[in-house]
Amino acid sequence: MDQTRWWEQEIPIGGPIQKGQLLTYNLTELIKPESYLVRLTPITRYGEGDASERTITYREFHCSFEEEALCSFSQDKSDEFDWIRQSGTKEGTTYTPNTGPSSDHTGSSQGFYMFIETSRPRLEGDKARLMSPTFNINTKSVSSSSASKNPTYCFTFYYHMFGKHIGALNIFLRLKGQMLTDTLIWSLTGNQGNYWQQARVNIHPTTTFQVVMEGVRGSGIEGNIAIDDVTIEEGECKDSPSNSENLHNPNPVRIGPWALQTVHIAQLMIQNILKSFYLRKIALNY
Repeated sequence: MDQTRWWEQEIPIGGPIQKGQLLTYNLTELIKPESYLVRLTPITRYGEGDASERTITYREFHCSFEEEALCSFSQDKSDEFDWIRQSGTKEGTTYTPNTGPSSDHTGSSQGFYMFIETSRPRLEGDKARLMSPTFNINTKSVSSSSASKNPTYCFTFYYHMFGKHIGALNIFLRLKGQMLTDTLIWSLTGNQGNYWQQARVNIHPTTTFQVVMEGVRGSGIEGNIAIDDVTIEEGECKDSPSNSENLHNPNPVRIGPWALQTVHIAQLMIQNILKSFYLRKIALNY
């Protein structure tokens, strides 16, 4: 909020707008954990209307890979192969027997996730790296009495590592100072069972940073690794092991089939509640 740099973006409106109609638009630039002042100005054939302002405090980044843009995640150009966006209903040559998930972590076959395909021509040890957007550290979250202490963020994600040839899933914290430095903050190898599990790790960046998710091909084709629902949030992880424990004993949170169904239903209920709330709010305003 202390920065005065503005950028303008035109929001296209398709067709006539009805009175009380709720319009939504994704502001993809808001990928840094800071606060923003958003100003919306209607422009008609008669000129500009009255502007409306709102402060958005951006405290959490979340990506479920539902959009093809991948929340500004990008493929590393220096590795051997790429991560693939996939859903349970998408047809293709991605279903190697006895490995990989059949749905996203909520249990929905319609939902998307990212995975590495380890069949030929992949070789043992080949790596695929997926890089997060670049984040600025939020220095305002550090009090003056502890100015030397770096801000803490909780990095969470779901992973699926099933198959007798599973290689490794490594997570690196990439600091972007005068030189790029990658630090291993979480790692897991081998078959972890045919279900999604959650990992949580505290990170303490000292400068602008990215998170790099690296999948390593194992000794055979039954080694697909998948990830889903990546979150970076200010503050320490709740009820999470230390980073040293994450490296050697990730202590995963296991999600069984009944829990998956419950989570999916709960998410739908929350979405419906929020939708009805906004509709009521609009009706009151008019």
